[in-house]
Amino acid sequence: MYERPSGAALFFATMSFINIEIKARTKQSAMIRDYLLSHDAESRGTDMQTDTYFNVNQGRLKLREGNIENNLIFYQRADQAGPKQSNFSLLPAADPVILKSILTQALGIKVVVAKKREIYFINNVKFHLDSLEGLGEFVEIEASNRYAPVSLDELRQQCDFYMQAFGIAAEDLLTQSYSDMLLVDAAAKNR
Repeated sequence: MYERPSGAALFFATMSFINIEIKARTKQSAMIRDYLLSHDAESRGTDMQTDTYFNVNQGRLKLREGNIENNLIFYQRADQAGPKQSNFSLLPAADPVILKSILTQALGIKVVVAKKREIYFINNVKFHLDSLEGLGEFVEIEASNRYAPVSLDELRQQCDFYMQAFGIAAEDLLTQSYSDMLLVDAAAKNR
């Protein structure tokens, strides 16, 4: 039987958060993994994720389905290189199959992104080592106030610190999301 969240659970489920984040191409996944593990990062495992993006008028709405993470995520983020602010709301998806069916009927699917993702944490900073068929290998750094009350300046400092620690060069930084990259690739193939 479904129990409606109440009180703190409802507040948490609908709460908005901020990330300062980067996404970069990398050929250094092994070095980054070694760095994280040697600095006591908590490994959450490897998630085989499918992100289904839906047609919306503003921002991005995606349903993430995986063996570790299953969430409905709405976010707004500028397409720019370097550390950028992402404002997001997250709702755990108890039944992602039904939710996907409803959202598909209501909004239509924009694009689907499938990836293999290693997930690590050091305090409030989340790290992803991603592999996407046809796109390559990537690293993401997400310094977030979701896990601890951290100021925007501190989040930026954390993101900058790990960019330097991983040797991420400016030319490796991406402005686009994986979904945008796949849409550009699909458009180029249809020409």
